[in-house]
Amino acid sequence: MSAEPDTKRSSTTREYVDSLLVTVILALFGTTFVLQAFKIPSSSMEDTLLIGDHLLVNKFVFGDEPGAGWGLLPYRQVRRGDIIVFKYPYPPHQHFVKRVIGLPGDRLKIVNRLVYINAQPLPEPYKVHRRPPLAGRFQDSFPLKEDYFTYAVEPGWAADVARLTQGDELIIPANKYFAMGDNRDNSQDSRYWGFVDRRNIIGRPLLIYWSFDASRARSGNPGESARTTAAWDAFAHFFSRARWDRLLRFVR
Repeated sequence: MSAEPDTKRSSTTREYVDSLLVTVILALFGTTFVLQAFKIPSSSMEDTLLIGDHLLVNKFVFGDEPGAGWGLLPYRQVRRGDIIVFKYPYPPHQHFVKRVIGLPGDRLKIVNRLVYINAQPLPEPYKVHRRPPLAGRFQDSFPLKEDYFTYAVEPGWAADVARLTQGDELIIPANKYFAMGDNRDNSQDSRYWGFVDRRNIIGRPLLIYWSFDASRARSGNPGESARTTAAWDAFAHFFSRARWDRLLRFVR
């Protein structure tokens, strides 16, 4: 009796397994080295990014060395105006998303809400100002040596501000970036906790692949599991709270 059918079935099964393994490996490679999913948790980047936006982050875009990627890969340096995802510089090192405002070597100051870089006003069409602010007049001007110990939220940052301020400008050190939220009055950013180190930058948001208005979700009743309640609420209002106009929108 011929064993050919069994051999064919075995070969077909092996092909399926091989294809599945390749798919899994490529998916793991992509999420590890190329793309990463990220969800916007706060209003600090409104109106550019909204609470409930789900992003694909390009981890493949930034390279600092000339000729990185042998000229074949789309690497470039971090630029002013880039939106970046990065690790918060202090424990628990959660991921933040902000916009790069100051580059290494820049002299930065904020006067009456207007950012100056190297003594030149910075055009910022993306920013919004919405009261109430987080912390009084500190929102409108920076740096303020005399008041800064009140506003710094991380140890050592107030001392760094004093050390790095020359006249009324903050000097940004090498390999450091000054990042701020577009929702300028409601963003805890570099003004509060310090610089973003280059090694902590994960990538640049590329695409909004899904957006859901979770801000209108109702609170669970006492005794209910918050996670179960939130999941059921999202399911029940899936169509009404999905922001269909934001799907597959590129982030700029």
